[in-house]
Amino acid sequence: MNILLIGSGGREHALARAIAASPLCDRLLTAPGNPGTAQHGTNMAVAVADHAAVIALCRREAIDLVVVGPEAPLVAGLVDDLEAAGIRAFGPGREAARLEGSKAFTKDFCAEFAIPTASYRRVTDAAAAKRYIREHGAPIVVKADGLAAGKGVVVAETLEEAEAAVDAMFGGSLGDAGLELVIEECLVGEEASLFAICDGDDALSYGTAQDHKRAYDGDRGPNTGGMGAYSPASLVTPEIEADVMARIIRPTLAGMRARGCPFRGILYAGLMITAEGPKLIEYNVRFGDPEAEVILPRLADDFLAVVLRALDGGLGTAPPRWRDAVALTVVLASKGYPGPVEKGSRIGGLDAAGARPDVIVFQAGTAERDGALVAEGGRILAVTALAPDFATAQARAYEAVAAIDWPEGFCRTDIGARAVERESRRD
Repeated sequence: MNILLIGSGGREHALARAIAASPLCDRLLTAPGNPGTAQHGTNMAVAVADHAAVIALCRREAIDLVVVGPEAPLVAGLVDDLEAAGIRAFGPGREAARLEGSKAFTKDFCAEFAIPTASYRRVTDAAAAKRYIREHGAPIVVKADGLAAGKGVVVAETLEEAEAAVDAMFGGSLGDAGLELVIEECLVGEEASLFAICDGDDALSYGTAQDHKRAYDGDRGPNTGGMGAYSPASLVTPEIEADVMARIIRPTLAGMRARGCPFRGILYAGLMITAEGPKLIEYNVRFGDPEAEVILPRLADDFLAVVLRALDGGLGTAPPRWRDAVALTVVLASKGYPGPVEKGSRIGGLDAAGARPDVIVFQAGTAERDGALVAEGGRILAVTALAPDFATAQARAYEAVAAIDWPEGFCRTDIGARAVERESRRD
């Protein structure tokens, strides 16, 4: 099969590696890709927001299947346009992708189908938002309704912080994503993520992970797109996983099917494990980044074969097979992230880091310039290590990070600390 992968981040590098490893893949193209995806196929300089150009590429290159990595093309309806052109695509259509594209839609959907989540209020002006905040007090969560590249959520510890977030979002800091806000109860517990692969009718649990959203050690600083992750999430027991599938994932599939927009693709449930059980924080409609970088390397199955079963509506009930290993990834970001960053700094040492046993260096915001690898964004690399236990995986990942020569970058030094602590308690 000729496969086209859409996207350019660390998630897409992980997907490219998994797809290219399948015996079903004859040729892999990635649009637009990055220097990491080019290690597994051919990058194509196509603007993915230009759906006509993507369709033309598919026809010119005899593409059999398109796999869409990031959320923006899904929310924009790329899958719908590809399917209308007779091209198979993996990912939800525009209507189903509203589960990520609109926080307000998802909250109303949860209320309609009795999916456990935080209490909330939708607001379209600052005065109403601030009234609700003052009525309920802090801590409280302020969310932009639309896509905001992981930067549209503020967990406010004080009323002043919440009101400042309201002013910033309604003031245009997030563009159209902030035209409507969701003000939400601040759930108490520990976060984890569960991924499900869905065929429109049913789903298989497809791995768990725990992300580290805050920029700095000790979960301090602003929210980011993710500074590291580990898998499986040691917090998510088999009982909790079964509960999430029964009370969150499957009712969501039933509800989307009842609305006439069956969900096919990867459904990512961001969860809070509370004293009352797991509750949904938010949905994403694709693999997470950096969660893909810890889930996909653990798979012992042929990922592409499972994708094809989901498209054919025949996932079956056999759970995925995993390698006998855990995985942990540390994200290296440009100094200043998630704020403004300088681009163009040179990165060295990737070969030395990636040559270490059970280490994979995934590339995200990188580019090649004058024969050198340079940083071209906020999150630049995800250094993933596999090992029999989290303590060893953590040590391997940070040893590989130390081999990378990039003074303009930074990382958290405590990724996976909770998993290592739980592991030590069990021992």
